[in-house]
Amino acid sequence: MSALIIGNWKSNGSKETNKLWIKDFFKHIKDDAESISAICPPYVYLNQIVDLCKRSNIKIGSQDIDFSQGARTGSISAKACKDLGCNFSIIGHSERREFFKEDNLDIRKKLICAQDNNLKIVMCIGEPIEVYDSGTTKEFLKKQLIDSIDGLDLFNDFTIAYEPIWAIGSGKLPSSEEINVIHLYIKDIVQSASKNNFTPKVIYGGSVSSKNAEDLFKEDHIDGALIGGASLNGKEFANIANIYINRGH
Repeated sequence: MSALIIGNWKSNGSKETNKLWIKDFFKHIKDDAESISAICPPYVYLNQIVDLCKRSNIKIGSQDIDFSQGARTGSISAKACKDLGCNFSIIGHSERREFFKEDNLDIRKKLICAQDNNLKIVMCIGEPIEVYDSGTTKEFLKKQLIDSIDGLDLFNDFTIAYEPIWAIGSGKLPSSEEINVIHLYIKDIVQSASKNNFTPKVIYGGSVSSKNAEDLFKEDHIDGALIGGASLNGKEFANIANIYINRGH
């Protein structure tokens, strides 16, 4: 089964806090929830986390990859991530788009590079608050998707993470019903635009916690979650994964 509950640690962690996180997570995670869980620590801690988790079923991913390798100072290649033991990588996170000025074409190149290296991908898309307020979310997301995946053969458990930019870290999020409708729309667009009519898993990100996870996961088209702040606590992250396994579909 692919990773459906994913923790993005961003630029957080230390050797000592990482050990405590692992201890708390494995103390509280249920056996059948472990295999659908994944974490994306900072690059510098990938070796440590891979080593700490080597006897488990939790998956390890990178927070980003470059679209090339070689003379790219400071960049991390898909090949290097695989060498370190990564099962997948996130690409297109809104913070990469905003702070590092990555556009849809950059995301497309990263996706192609990942597939060439047989690395699974979780591709993030999402709209700013002004787009949400204007009622044009679908049009905004469609452009992100078409620019990035149109005409490509998609494989390797390709996953979309829908993260409304305004919901990240804000404690606010759309209703579960709204998210469910958007997820179905995303699946339809990807199936129509991809060369092989691929239907992806679509997970939700943006202020996910153990308090709202049950409500989210009851929806048919919310296939999991990409979790930021709440993933920094091993027990909290385990509880969210446990809730997903126990959802009543």
